[in-house]
Amino acid sequence: MKKNNSILLSTPYILWMVAFTLIPLGVVGYYALTDPDTGVFTWSNIRELGTYLPVFGQSIMYSLVSALICLILGYPVAYYIAHRGAVMQKILYMLVMLPMCMSFLLRTLAWVGLLQDTGIINNLLAAVGLPRLQLIRTPAAVVLGMVYNYLPYMILPLYSTIVKIDHRLIEAAEDLGCTPAETFRKVTLPLSMPGILSGLTMVFVPAVSTFYISQKLGGADTVLIGDVIERLYKQGNNANLGAALSLLLMILVFVCTGIMNRLGGDEEAVVV
Repeated sequence: MKKNNSILLSTPYILWMVAFTLIPLGVVGYYALTDPDTGVFTWSNIRELGTYLPVFGQSIMYSLVSALICLILGYPVAYYIAHRGAVMQKILYMLVMLPMCMSFLLRTLAWVGLLQDTGIINNLLAAVGLPRLQLIRTPAAVVLGMVYNYLPYMILPLYSTIVKIDHRLIEAAEDLGCTPAETFRKVTLPLSMPGILSGLTMVFVPAVSTFYISQKLGGADTVLIGDVIERLYKQGNNANLGAALSLLLMILVFVCTGIMNRLGGDEEAVVV
């Protein structure tokens, strides 16, 4: 009886996964492995993927750099929030989530207004007699946009992990003569590793497939794989090749997620 109830309760989730995950994946796989004209099975779309390997490499590089910067910026923020009082934690947590309530497109366009050649920053520089800078259409602008948009995805899992660390372990390390730096390195950092891996995954996955940020803040040399896929679907009239690229991107995401889960599966030992 209990087993039947479990199956019944999981039915909506199973139907959701089939309708919005498995079927779309099957459609992408079908288009990726068929000819656009005849609809017959072919490997031609897969063979063409080698042409786009440099774009894949660039997308991965930008995503990794953005994820690492988010980690460097997000860890101190999450650590600070986790060590405040209960009321202050709620306020700071809300402030971190507040930008996510605004449209992703509007947040990116706000940076366009700040960084463009006639934007707010360059106008301020010109007003004080300094030369205007090339802030937009650069790789740094693309990384900045990714970091700004995805930083909350790093802070929230880090905060959730750090706040659950047993303070008695930290007190024990201090009683055994560890300095604050040693306590952090031997206790806090290993115990927060699941949050670090989760945050890296949550930043890397959307960043590697993004296209709007690179289009608005990047230049001709900052084309990412998401831009290519969108172009093939909307302008190139080659949905089959776009589906093949999407399939490869999904495999990349699954592999990265699997690696992160595998690394996070083993609990780190705390050695004081």
